[in-house]
Amino acid sequence: MSEATIIDGKAIAADLRKKVGEAAAKLKSQHGITPGLAVILVGEDPASQVYVRNKGRQTVKAGMQSFEHRLPEETGEADLIALITVLNGNDEVHGILVQLPLPGHIREDRIIEAIDPMKDVDGFHPINVGRLAAGQAVLKPCTPLGCIILAKTVNPDLAGLNAVVVGRSNIVGKPVAQLLLDENATVTIAHSKTRDLALLTKTADILVAAVGRPEMIKGDWVKPGATVIDVGINRIDDGSERGRLVGDVDFDAARKIAGAITPVPGGVGPMTIACLLRNSLIAACIQANIDIPEI
Repeated sequence: MSEATIIDGKAIAADLRKKVGEAAAKLKSQHGITPGLAVILVGEDPASQVYVRNKGRQTVKAGMQSFEHRLPEETGEADLIALITVLNGNDEVHGILVQLPLPGHIREDRIIEAIDPMKDVDGFHPINVGRLAAGQAVLKPCTPLGCIILAKTVNPDLAGLNAVVVGRSNIVGKPVAQLLLDENATVTIAHSKTRDLALLTKTADILVAAVGRPEMIKGDWVKPGATVIDVGINRIDDGSERGRLVGDVDFDAARKIAGAITPVPGGVGPMTIACLLRNSLIAACIQANIDIPEI
């Protein structure tokens, strides 16, 4: 049996960013509006600093305004909410993202709820979560949306396919399951209490792994010909100074059985920022009461 097709998240994300950039240029030339994304980072988490820097660079490259706010670790919850309130009222800021995780003394739910739902480009606000559940969401969570886009490069029509999502987080597991339902897939959410997990995953035409456990999904857990979307990104010790990045799926084993699979890195990761830029553009159109372009 031939090895799985590798789903090139970098190339697909680059194409989406290009389309977003073209739409942003059109929005500016026709309406005088430049989409603006504000990113808030609290503390010195190294991974978060890398993410924020990449987001800022890609935002500018897409012809949008980037507003970065880097706050010290000891910033209080009230001060952070006060900054979000200012950004909510700033007409040049169309999207607001607070980089997670936050320091332990700040309640994430309070911060997410402080963001104007129309500017919640992460799709985490309870109102947007409710809209997603009702099939009404316009600003869809970035990583789950990226998973769907990648899956549809293999199967443009997901209707009737069996999908298994391993992981039930509010950030990926639950929303990606909702988006798969919106595509008329038959969806099962698996988690740490699921019995006979390996038997369940072998029924999946689409397998989404989002548990944060390195190489938990073994090759023989995969249905032959399945599309595997690996959201996990884990650094393991391989004797080198920085270690090695792996997903939640045993890639080398799974690629011998799956029909298509995302690599780690270079799969879902690049799609998250591309979908964030897409959401920022959509948010700008909504706030200006302008038709949303097809992107």
